[in-house]
Amino acid sequence: MSVSTTLRDVIGLDRELPRLSTATLVLIDFQNTYCEGVMALPGADRALDAAARLLERARAAGTPVVHVINDGGEGTPYDIRAEIGQIEPRVAAREGEAVVVKGFPNSFHETDLLETLRKLDAGPDLVLAGFMTHMCVQFTAQGAFNLGYRPTVVAEACATRPLAAPGGEPISAEQLHAAALTTIGDLFGLVAARVDDLPA
Repeated sequence: MSVSTTLRDVIGLDRELPRLSTATLVLIDFQNTYCEGVMALPGADRALDAAARLLERARAAGTPVVHVINDGGEGTPYDIRAEIGQIEPRVAAREGEAVVVKGFPNSFHETDLLETLRKLDAGPDLVLAGFMTHMCVQFTAQGAFNLGYRPTVVAEACATRPLAAPGGEPISAEQLHAAALTTIGDLFGLVAARVDDLPA
């Protein structure tokens, strides 16, 4: 099967992965809710291990780190006042690292993420990882692109869940993950398959 030329190639956007040391790392919704219960993701543990390696590399390189968490309200699976809504310990924020609270899939929408990035003098390169690939990671990459940033998503440090397609047929988590990354790579950003693919 032949494939189409990406929109990035059509309009002449580059494909060079950023150096981690000159980027800003944005970790999206690495909350406990994705490890248990109704929102548990099949690939959460694998993605968290990869994100922990990414975070370790970023901290060692002096890369600014921003943590984004979703607040769905008290009593929900995204209740940041409860353990279920807290950041998973492997990638928890350290003192001095910004934490941005959001209520929409696009981490820039009605939050102070843009202001936070400006205070960090971030840009243009943002490295993104998180949950879920097809939802908050994809829409944050699009939001970053629309604001003039150059986002790169680290595929192995993201995960999503299986869903039913409009016709009712099951779509596996792996298929949905790949589709979301393909959408991002078509225009909104670059995709690094592995943490180690990013140069220091």
